Amino acid sequence: MHPVTLKNDRFLRALRREPVDCTPVWLMRQAGRYLPEYRATRAQAGSFMGLATNPELACEVTLQPLRRYDLDAAILFSDILTVPDAMGLGLYFADGEGPKFERPVRTPADIARLAVPDMGTELRYVMDAVSLIRRELDGRVPLIGFSGSPWTLACYMVEGGGSKDFARIKSMALNEPAALHRLLEVTTDAVIAYLAAQRAAGAQALQVFDTWGGVLAPHVYREFSLRYLQRIAAELPRGEGAARTPLILFGKGNAPYLEDLAATGTEGLGVDWTVGLGEARRRTGGSVGLQGNLDPATLYASPAGIEREVRRALDDYAAANGGSRAGHVFNLGHGMSPDMDPAHVAVLVDAVHAFSRDAA
Repeated sequence: MHPVTLKNDRFLRALRREPVDCTPVWLMRQAGRYLPEYRATRAQAGSFMGLATNPELACEVTLQPLRRYDLDAAILFSDILTVPDAMGLGLYFADGEGPKFERPVRTPADIARLAVPDMGTELRYVMDAVSLIRRELDGRVPLIGFSGSPWTLACYMVEGGGSKDFARIKSMALNEPAALHRLLEVTTDAVIAYLAAQRAAGAQALQVFDTWGGVLAPHVYREFSLRYLQRIAAELPRGEGAARTPLILFGKGNAPYLEDLAATGTEGLGVDWTVGLGEARRRTGGSVGLQGNLDPATLYASPAGIEREVRRALDDYAAANGGSRAGHVFNLGHGMSPDMDPAHVAVLVDAVHAFSRDAA
């Protein structure tokens, strides 16, 4: 493991619910198409996967937003679908259509052929990127590694790409639940191995993106998504005490399940903008760090509008936390969009630090 000599550890302190001088902030999709420098590097790579599978270029785009903004964490530039791709499904990106798989998983025989990829060979490019980014960061801020959740990965694997109604995988849940559980078990094994390998390569925090958990009815969510998030939180090796690598569970539409998610043993819980931070703090009782949760569309507002909404979110959390800012990592409730103004991101980041520092 890499020795931890961080110049800025606000993010990790917040996840441990320790006092901070101001609220840390990072943004989902902070390395992305809204930045002209990202678009230039993406053009140099020739394709999205060309960028994601080149450790030097993945490192470059990971660091780009930190050169512009006073962010408190970096997040590995990669894609959640690297794991199913390494399982042999043939990931490709169709212009204007998003990710697709050449060989989707539709039958019990398809599921039986799946195995946990070898992290040192099939996914070595990810681990090489993690190691390189850690070296280049030189302790400036912590590095976050990540994976898609088993349910979210299974959605893409069964549907063969994105979906409006998730008809195929919901049909599998209804008609062939045992088969879907077999798929989710091997995918969970892969996610745990993948996150453990990122941690060994130098990731200092780990986030699981359950992007599509919110499309499920509550009893289906608990059976096919929550169950496997519980396994990850219980089985992922993270160390002990102050050296423990925090896990953050983020789910779009996870507001109904905050108590269940907080009880998994995760260190952090990411929430979207459909639940107030104050309510999330009250319902979780201070048992986990909370991350979130500004509506990304706020970045389309004027600078004054962005500052107003940042202050509202910070105050909502503090009011439910005895006036304290501890235990909160500021973030968006989902990722940024390509047409957002980079100058507005600077307003958001600076407002988080200024307002939370003033009130500390």
